[in-house]
Amino acid sequence: MLRSFFFIIIIISSLILNSCYNNPDKAIESEELKLNLIQSYIEIAKDRQNSEAERRTNLEKAYSICSTLNNNTSKINKIQNISFIYYELKDFDKYKDMNERALRLSNSINDSLNMARSYAYLGIYYRPTKLDVAYENFYEADKIYSSLDYQKHDPKKYAFDHGKVLADLAQILRKTKDYSKSESLTIKAIQSFELAENGLYIPMCYTNLGNLAKSLGHYDEAIEYQQKAIDYAKGTKKEILQTLISLNNMGTVYKSQQKYKEAKESYNKALSYTDFLSKNPKRHALYLDNLAYVNFLSNDTSDIPDLFYKALKIRDSIDDKNGIATNTLHLAEYYQSIEKDSIARMYAKQSRDISLQLHNNVELLQAYRLLSKISDSEEGLEYANNYIALNDSLVKEERAFRDKFARIRFETDEIKDENLKMTRENEILIIAILGLTALFLLGYIIFRQQQSNKELLFAQTQQESNEEIYRLLLNQQIKLEEGRQMEQQRMSEELHDGVLGRLFGVRLSLDGINQRANDGFTETRNKYIDELKAIEKEIRLISHDLGAETLPSDVAYIDAVENLIGDLCEAHKIKFDFHNDEDIDWESVDDQKKVNLFRILQESMQNIFKHAHADLIKINFEYADGNINLTILDDGIGFVSSKVKKGIGLKNITSRVSQMNGEVQFISDNNSGTTVSVSVPIDTVRVEEIY
Repeated sequence: MLRSFFFIIIIISSLILNSCYNNPDKAIESEELKLNLIQSYIEIAKDRQNSEAERRTNLEKAYSICSTLNNNTSKINKIQNISFIYYELKDFDKYKDMNERALRLSNSINDSLNMARSYAYLGIYYRPTKLDVAYENFYEADKIYSSLDYQKHDPKKYAFDHGKVLADLAQILRKTKDYSKSESLTIKAIQSFELAENGLYIPMCYTNLGNLAKSLGHYDEAIEYQQKAIDYAKGTKKEILQTLISLNNMGTVYKSQQKYKEAKESYNKALSYTDFLSKNPKRHALYLDNLAYVNFLSNDTSDIPDLFYKALKIRDSIDDKNGIATNTLHLAEYYQSIEKDSIARMYAKQSRDISLQLHNNVELLQAYRLLSKISDSEEGLEYANNYIALNDSLVKEERAFRDKFARIRFETDEIKDENLKMTRENEILIIAILGLTALFLLGYIIFRQQQSNKELLFAQTQQESNEEIYRLLLNQQIKLEEGRQMEQQRMSEELHDGVLGRLFGVRLSLDGINQRANDGFTETRNKYIDELKAIEKEIRLISHDLGAETLPSDVAYIDAVENLIGDLCEAHKIKFDFHNDEDIDWESVDDQKKVNLFRILQESMQNIFKHAHADLIKINFEYADGNINLTILDDGIGFVSSKVKKGIGLKNITSRVSQMNGEVQFISDNNSGTTVSVSVPIDTVRVEEIY
């Protein structure tokens, strides 16, 4: 309960503090790179063409990087993949170590599926040597799989793994002669494999059901189950292997029924798969030995003892010690039957010695029984006592296993009850803590809301002050602009009415002299008259520019623009094409923006007249997405925009566009004309914060 309390406090504190990490995208990218590198090392380690040393080196590299990963499901899966290759390399200690680490990680992040898988893989490690520890691990895996929430985990995704665990539990229980429980688990395993739509291990399950039925004396069922195993294996990679296994098991069932003819047919049918058996001498020897033993039991001695010796020779060549123990025991029985006790004792003792070495208690028990019959009375009595002692110990061991397995199941159920009780107590504690937490959070939220309201009120007051300051500054700027425009207008009128008038008078006087005089200076005076005309033209343009900064109130904006374009193009003898989008409501556009657009157009045209050597100018106003778009295009000589240094004209245009919070582009290249593209928003007002 205390641990639960601290756990809840930690969660609540985390929610309140709301901690975060910097650059999460980079962390994810680094994690993915590591996973890819680990997988590349695993792929090299999988390749059986590489040397064992090279494969191990790559596994070590893979795990070295894996240990730097964050603790998550991907890390656990990589560790498990590494363990599989160690198992393939027969490094079972490394295999165990990897899966124990995976189990600890799974527990630390509460990853139920990988906890179950890790328990199952550890069960496989203990299966050959420690049945009780193997059973305990498989049972833990089964318990987790059985308790998974179907709403959070799709049972179809883990049904295959669960089926394998159930099949392993069933095999262990069959070995300890808990036949009914083994049968129940095998049927559940078949159902799991069918749910997973993966029948790889279904033939093995029916094989186990057949062996269970034989042990219970249900011989007809045993034959049916073995036949089902063959049928399910058809069309798979293991079809021949499963057929041979089931035929051998059928022969054993018929032998138990003393149906020796049917048993011989099963073994001979298995032996007909010569190509497969030539590559699997261990199985070949097994079927030869079994056929020889059935012949012996049926008194068919035509191939006896040649078949026994043929099988024994194969087993000796491959050092199949378990097979040799069985083979020599069969030879001992055969020689006992023909009253050659000395040879029988030799083979029985050989079987005994190998069985002691291998801890093969089944064959050892039979060897003691046979030796007790064919040895001298005193020695035979000793063998008989050994037989009784071993048989009793095996019975006790089987009972101890069954009791231990039952205790594991009972303790698990007891733990479940205790956990349920603790869960209920924790629920009450959690409700109380959550209630207090809710009150605390409510108070905290109210406090923060009050603080936020104060901050909002302060910000609102500050914003109003800023707006007032901005309004005053704007008014001052407007007045300054009005004064500047009035001065420009005055200078324009002065140039036009004063200087330009006087120049015009001088030119007329020179024209009059030319008409009256004929003194040889007429050509010189004409030259100066032309110069005066050029000066008049320049002054007229300057006067026009100064006067155009302010727009006349009695003339429509677009008319003023068109007049400007027409006057300038006429003065410079250039054709123009002008278009205005009727969707633009110029009356609602800010005056300052209209002036800026007017000046941008004026500046662009002056650039064209001075530098472009153009014959045609196209000017277009368009409205799109709340923006006024101005395009000025000429067919002049252009310039390389990436190389030319911006002059004062381009800088002025850029500055004016920036003031309007707009965008400008200058697009040009040698001999391809120039395009000035300006886009200005008219629906938004740019307000700067003033402190």
